[in-house]
Amino acid sequence: MWVSRMEPDELKRRVAKAVAHFWRTRARQADSQRRRGVSDQGTRSAVTGGAQMDGLVELIGSLISNAGIPDASIHRSRLLELPGFFRPTKEWDIVVVADGRLLAAVEAKSQVGPSFGNNFNNRTEEALGSAVDIWTAFREGAFQQSCRPWLGYVFLLESCTGSQSPVKVKEPHFKVLPEFPGSSYARRYELFCRKLVRERHYDAAAFLTSDRESGKKGIYLEPASDLAFTPFAVSLTAHAMAFADIRAEQ
Repeated sequence: MWVSRMEPDELKRRVAKAVAHFWRTRARQADSQRRRGVSDQGTRSAVTGGAQMDGLVELIGSLISNAGIPDASIHRSRLLELPGFFRPTKEWDIVVVADGRLLAAVEAKSQVGPSFGNNFNNRTEEALGSAVDIWTAFREGAFQQSCRPWLGYVFLLESCTGSQSPVKVKEPHFKVLPEFPGSSYARRYELFCRKLVRERHYDAAAFLTSDRESGKKGIYLEPASDLAFTPFAVSLTAHAMAFADIRAEQ
C-alpha cells in the first residue's frame, strides 16, 4: 500500500485542483476590488484578499487526516499561532497538535510577478527566520513534552518571463556561490527549497510552478523531482501515521 493512503493519480488530481483554485481565487479577488473601485498598489489587489492557497492547505490537511490524526487536531484557519524564541508567536498555515503535543507545522506560500527580486529576498528571509525561531523554541522546551515536530514548506511560483529569465548578480567585493550567477528566480527558488531541506531547516519542501492562464485549468509543473509534491506528501504522511500508531497503542 502506498504510504500516503491516497492513490498517486488522485494526489496529482488534487494538486491540480488546488492550483486552479489559486489562480481563480486570485483573479476573482482582483475583479472584486476593481468593481468596488479599490485602489491597491501594484498587483497587491490580487493578493491581499488571502485564501489563494486554501486548496493546498486543505489537501495537506486531508493527508494528515487520512493518516489517522483526528480532524480536530488539524488547524487550517484558526488557532495557528505557535510559540517562538525570538518573538512571542508565529502564525503558520497548518498546525497539528494532538494530545497536547505538536505534531507538525506547514508553511504554504506563493509568488507572482512582476516584483520577483524584492519578494524573493522577503520569502527566503521569512522561511529561514520561521525555521530558526521554531527550532530554537523547541530546543528551549516551548512545546513541553512534544517529540521533534515535522516542518514542511510548499511554494507555488508563477511561471512567466520574469521568473524564468536569467538574472544578474552584483559582486562588488566577493564572488557569489557558483550556482547563482545567471540563474532565474525560478531556479533560485528551486535551490532555496532544496537547501532548506538539506540544511534540515524543514523536513520536506514542495516547489510548483504554473502560469496564470493554464493554471486556471489546473496545469502545473514540478521542476525538480526531489521537490515534487508526492515525496512531500509521503514524508508528512509517514510522520503522521507513526504518531497515530503510537497513539493507538497507548
